Amino acid sequence: MDRVLIIGASGGIGSALTAALRGQSVDVVGLSRSDDGFDITDEASVEAHLSALEGPFDAIVIASGALEIAGAAPEKSIRAVSARAMADQFAVNAIGPALVLRHAARLLPRGRRSVCAVLTARVGSIGDNRIGGWTSYRAAKAAMNQIVHTTAIELARTHPELVCVALHPGTVQTPFTAKYLGRHPAVPADQAAQNILQVLDGLNAAQTGGFFDWAGKEVAW
Repeated sequence: MDRVLIIGASGGIGSALTAALRGQSVDVVGLSRSDDGFDITDEASVEAHLSALEGPFDAIVIASGALEIAGAAPEKSIRAVSARAMADQFAVNAIGPALVLRHAARLLPRGRRSVCAVLTARVGSIGDNRIGGWTSYRAAKAAMNQIVHTTAIELARTHPELVCVALHPGTVQTPFTAKYLGRHPAVPADQAAQNILQVLDGLNAAQTGGFFDWAGKEVAW
């Protein structure tokens, strides 16, 4: 890859991906709220920033996301669901990335391999959900998985060598997860970035529309 667009480039995983790629002499264009005023929850902001970019990019990675928004922690049960907290989760973790994906066809090359990856989460898997809880976050990530799958089908018609996937990066040691790690094993962000890049390098166009984990294993929908 020679040129990559990272959405959420100032976050824990996004900044690690940016550093790893630049360490390989890749030209990285990064967008984030803190560095560029890019607000993925604001349609006008997404449109203004992405319309100003010129392609093609060899890869687009959407690494933005949030687990706790406006002080609303993941729900322990359905009894704790609120309309505001659920709407916020969908705005950040599903609607925002979908607004970015509206620009994918223009920013990615048609005649050669390229990658469009959205970092989602294993907890967005319906088939893998065995303990309940985290209703709003799970639902938003499940919606994002559907958005990725749908986008992959559509883009394959014009970009036959594109790999468009949902990717679970594993549990990563970032401010995003600090309060929720508990006893769960986690990896540093720089290791997670290397895992992600290795998976993306190994996927092919026949796997577009899939949902994969940090080790390249397919995750149940």
